Amino acid sequence: MNTTPQLDPKDRPARLTVGVVGAGRVGPALAASLQLAGHRPVAAAAVSDASRRRAAALLPDVELVTPAEVLRRAELVLLTVPDDALPGLVTGLAETGAVRPGHLLVHTSGRYGTKVLDPALRAGALPLALHPAMTFTGTPVDVQRLAGCAFGVTAPQQLRLAAEALVIEMGGEPEWIAEEKRPLYHAALALGANHLVTLVAQSMDLLRAAGVEAPDRMLGPLLGAALDNALRSGDAALTGPVARGDAGTVAAHIEELRAHAPGAVAGYLAMARATADRALAHGLLKPGLAEDLLGVLADGTPGTPGTEGNDR
Repeated sequence: MNTTPQLDPKDRPARLTVGVVGAGRVGPALAASLQLAGHRPVAAAAVSDASRRRAAALLPDVELVTPAEVLRRAELVLLTVPDDALPGLVTGLAETGAVRPGHLLVHTSGRYGTKVLDPALRAGALPLALHPAMTFTGTPVDVQRLAGCAFGVTAPQQLRLAAEALVIEMGGEPEWIAEEKRPLYHAALALGANHLVTLVAQSMDLLRAAGVEAPDRMLGPLLGAALDNALRSGDAALTGPVARGDAGTVAAHIEELRAHAPGAVAGYLAMARATADRALAHGLLKPGLAEDLLGVLADGTPGTPGTEGNDR
């Protein structure tokens, strides 16, 4: 439930003209959300055909121009380019004189805080880092999904109220992240969300190979329950053959994966080792069974079965 108090219209900051540099999946959605809050998107920079289509779908009345022209027209500029491209973009805009005093520059990179905007800060810009903790599709549904979305926010002290106001206007909830903690924050999100997609996609491929006609329907309830349990209970939600110490079952899994999906073996082993470590640390996996299991994960063959039972 969204517990952040909503701004009364009379308490909202002045309406701003909004520009987007980098019309990927994120920028147009945020600009469209700001438009719903009363701000006015006026320009966007898009390079690829896909980004031009996204801009046309989400910001149909916005003209596509160069990045420098976006900054000339807009008071609030969303820099929504890939992380690795952001430092060069900021430096280039500052060095060419595109940044002017009072420009509100917002990047959406999870990796960076506001220091990456220092070249623009020296030119008089106001820096904000607002990272929506959500996966984007590049379609209008993203605007609705922003409701209740947490944003990782980093801002100078004097701009914290402005950052909070923008996030709330987009329907989000600000979560303050210290500058030096941004890489760790982003790694945590990537570990949970990006790797989840890979794991689910691999699982569906394997189920198809096993003859399951609708792997999505089979996995939906299972994964939904697992996610809910994990969010509620953390490591106490662990179950399955690794947490139980079923070394023979895990060895059979590895054998089948090597035969039918060798590309999935490394990921299975890495996640099984991490699961075993966490289960052992939290008392879910008994030490006697852990020894056999870790031996299997080391070479893929079962050792001598342990004598201690472990309930399913």
